[in-house]
Amino acid sequence: MSGNTITHENPTGDRIGGATRDSALAASRAARELGLRRGEFDLAVDLGRIRTVRDDGGGGRRVARDEIERIRAGEGFPEALRNSVRAVGTTEGAALMRVTRARFTRLARLGLLVPVKFYVNRYRAVVWLYLADELGHFAADERNAALLQGRTPESLRDQLTDGLDLRPRNWRGRHLGCLLRHADDAWARAAAVASLLDPVEVSTVVRDPYERSHLRRFHPVPPVHGSPGSPAAQLAEEIMTAADPDEIDWLRADLAEAVEAARRQRPAPRPARRPEPPSTAPEPMPRQEAATGRFRGLLGRLRRRDT
Repeated sequence: MSGNTITHENPTGDRIGGATRDSALAASRAARELGLRRGEFDLAVDLGRIRTVRDDGGGGRRVARDEIERIRAGEGFPEALRNSVRAVGTTEGAALMRVTRARFTRLARLGLLVPVKFYVNRYRAVVWLYLADELGHFAADERNAALLQGRTPESLRDQLTDGLDLRPRNWRGRHLGCLLRHADDAWARAAAVASLLDPVEVSTVVRDPYERSHLRRFHPVPPVHGSPGSPAAQLAEEIMTAADPDEIDWLRADLAEAVEAARRQRPAPRPARRPEPPSTAPEPMPRQEAATGRFRGLLGRLRRRDT
């Protein structure tokens, strides 16, 4: 996450209309045709493995038929596709890398292994999931051999002793990349950045209430973790909200840049100006004018008689 996170091009922002809608498949149908479970399909979409198009009819994102054919024609399909989105937890990940669970957790807390998903279990504990493919590449890289064997360097141990845990932050960075891939609009890109900030932080960056209201229209739907207001949902909300001061500063800077870009492209809508109210000074009524004229005429006749 840095100042350039809002400049990513959106490869999935194509739209479909009525003429081509029949050639695009709904997510559930596309998952079946690609041999994926729905969770695997959603993760593949988030990671950009499967390109989607937006359905202007309001039916959610869909997958074009030619995209299905492109993936099916890929080498090693369907095993290669499934392997690329295989997510594993700590136990399975440690076995895959041939390290202990404790060492695996230390590597993840140090930010060397980046989670791709998380959930809150029934004991209200956060369970982090990692791409098996990435873990395999990390373990196979000779440059990481010293981290997989022997004692952890003292400097890293000190950070762990101080409570360092970069798993939430790294997940947020990856999640933001997923949100930006699906953002079809400049305001949607700004809303993606805003979704990782506390509303108070957003209000200090976006001071215009109409722009904040417009941002909320594009706010991405957060992953569901328990019923609203439940301890699991509250814990998930904490994970999805930036906490480190430098991370907050980066996101604030990104949000300011994104809103400025959106403002140049299309200003946020505002209520129409109300017409100026009519003058409150009372206008004389015709009868009042006539009565005034008669009164003045009477005064004039009396003066003439007196003379």
